[in-house]
Amino acid sequence: MLILTRKVGESILIGENIEITITAIDQNKVRIGIKSPSHVPIYREELYRKIQKENRAAALIGKEEFENLLDACTAEGKAAEDR
Repeated sequence: MLILTRKVGESILIGENIEITITAIDQNKVRIGIKSPSHVPIYREELYRKIQKENRAAALIGKEEFENLLDACTAEGKAAEDR
């Protein structure tokens, strides 16, 4: 891990496209501003971990759910062939 010291108004550059600026320091909190291209997602760590957990849970389906989904897809395919 790289540890840097910055004062209010000073920045850190990551590559050519990302700039992190210290906007305020108050007791044990630091406020930062982040400039980056719109295609680069930026998340707070706790939110990112929650999204990952929910995505993993959504990807896991039970055997019965899978069979129901497979039956529905098969029925749709047969209906399309009949048209």
